[in-house]
Amino acid sequence: MPLAAFTDACRRRVDQTLEQELPSTPASRLQEAMHYSLTNGGKRVRPLLVYASFQAVAGHTQHPGLDLTAAAVEAIHAYSLIHDDLPAMDDDSLRRGQPTCHIVYGEALAILAGDALQSLAFEWLATIPATAEATRLALISTLTRAAGARGMVAGQAIDLNAVATLPDMAALEHMHRCKTGALIDASVAMGGLLAQANPEQLAQLACYSRALGLAFQVQDDILDVTADTQVLGKQQGADLARHKPTYVSLLGLEEARRRAQQLCEEAEEALLTLGEEARILQALARYVINRRF
Repeated sequence: MPLAAFTDACRRRVDQTLEQELPSTPASRLQEAMHYSLTNGGKRVRPLLVYASFQAVAGHTQHPGLDLTAAAVEAIHAYSLIHDDLPAMDDDSLRRGQPTCHIVYGEALAILAGDALQSLAFEWLATIPATAEATRLALISTLTRAAGARGMVAGQAIDLNAVATLPDMAALEHMHRCKTGALIDASVAMGGLLAQANPEQLAQLACYSRALGLAFQVQDDILDVTADTQVLGKQQGADLARHKPTYVSLLGLEEARRRAQQLCEEAEEALLTLGEEARILQALARYVINRRF
């Protein structure tokens, strides 16, 4: 299946699951804020990686728990964006071309919406159907570790402390392996775990996601200085304005582009022995460094 057809089908599946599984709450405005942040567009890269890594191992994307697993990853991503955009964090007013959650619903309700989406992700994983208990626990453990103090949250804390500094390449990559890469690692691993990948396959998927997570961030940094706000869906040049260290500020634009290409090639090479079923993962690596928003 071509990449476009695969991604369209998977996006429809995860979007439908998000709509169906978002629970009602006694606080209607809270539910509105959760729905707003989950359904206001987005590339759905992380859910796509769940589907594609499952495909790479199983050879298909038919499993009763696959859609809910992909939805759980997107819920964590949505929570992280709500909190990253808050005035105390990155203080962004635009996300995916729309006002950020706290602009629409207020800062307090935005925090609560993020909190609710975070806990909802683990509720979904605890109840995915037709899945052995050991697999459910592995999925929960993988996502918990990626989202918490050893992963995404740690990366955000490091990022806040890095403002107006110029770290070396090792420090910059460590920050982004936590902030961006950890959830990408989890997305790929979770698809493999649900497909019952063996240790060798999981190791190959991990090598792929490690390179892909950095490639994604390098391209984000490139887009911050090359894409306009309307296309990007968020304020162009925001990182530069906040004096945040980026791959472009450290390497320059052309060297950053070369680094993204190198990481893409590393990601593709990690999958060679997985065979033809990994072609979607390989195509997603190319998509990541060629995207324009």
